[in-house]
Amino acid sequence: MHFRSILQAQRALVSEWRWPHFRIEELACKCDGRFCAGSYWHAPTILDRLEILRGKVGKPLVITSGHRCAQWNALIGGAPQSRHKTLAVDLALRGHDRHALLRDAHAAGFAGFGLGRSFLHVDCRAVGAHWFYAGSETLWQT
Repeated sequence: MHFRSILQAQRALVSEWRWPHFRIEELACKCDGRFCAGSYWHAPTILDRLEILRGKVGKPLVITSGHRCAQWNALIGGAPQSRHKTLAVDLALRGHDRHALLRDAHAAGFAGFGLGRSFLHVDCRAVGAHWFYAGSETLWQT
């Protein structure tokens, strides 16, 4: 895993990019240049698992948040040790069954799951974890 600006990443990875359903731009920091130039953290493991998940669900996955520079993470209220400061992904739930998406994300090999009202956070931590974001617990009850 390594950090690069979006332009450096595009130049360096264009010939080896093997994730057809995802683009660097959607995984890069969304601070719109306020703090960084679209920084991007390249993590093949999470990208491989995203491709597996995309294949399982059979329709697009919308990434609402990927990598975050430290300043953007702080400004939007991200946890100080957020995995988004390297690479974690929040996936929009719109158009998906939340329970099926969670099940498929488990099967794809993700280990960290944040259960939100309108999104599912996934990451590749070493020890599995599940948590609810404020106001979302009842939406995830089966």
